Amino acid sequence: MNIATKISALLCVFLRFWSLPSLRAEKHSLYFIYTGISKPVNLTGIYQFNAMGLLDDIQIDYYNSEEKRAIPKQQWMKEKMQDDYWERGTQSRKLKEQWFYLSLKTLMGRMGHNESDLHVLQWRYGCEVEQEGGEIKFSKGINEYGYDGEDILSFNIKESQWVASVKAALPTKKKWDNIPTLHQYTKDYLEKECVDWLNEFREYADKDLRNCE
Repeated sequence: MNIATKISALLCVFLRFWSLPSLRAEKHSLYFIYTGISKPVNLTGIYQFNAMGLLDDIQIDYYNSEEKRAIPKQQWMKEKMQDDYWERGTQSRKLKEQWFYLSLKTLMGRMGHNESDLHVLQWRYGCEVEQEGGEIKFSKGINEYGYDGEDILSFNIKESQWVASVKAALPTKKKWDNIPTLHQYTKDYLEKECVDWLNEFREYADKDLRNCE
């Protein structure tokens, strides 16, 4: 047995263990995390902007400001998602990269922070579900922003409104709260579209797992 075959066999064992059914309701999640920093840093592996998708805390795709393309991180993502999916993902993240730079600059101004200093803006959004038997139920939806490690703005899905945790985020909260369609889109995405993607990705991952058997 060569090294590649051994690695593949060990991976299959790990995947089987990871997916063993629980006596309690299973919980699954799909999150996307974006990170932008205010200026480039000369450190290997640290990019001015990056984004990643996480299915049950396993990275499934990636984008950074150097390669500037959406990259599959799981073999089943590469095989199952068509080229247009990656093209759309690339264009979407390029636009978000530009939006991040502008938003970070605006936020630094509101915070009274010097542009010569290093600051970080993060965005996390996604959903969680619970599965018991064959029934899958929406459990949680999150859409939140952080600045230098502190929460600054989040979407309250029950109240369908934005919540500002710092004064500097109030102008954005007021602006977004005055766009009813944005509220509805955000709520619908977290409760429906995100859950649909989560289920689709898990189906592909499960098929990949069964191929190990």
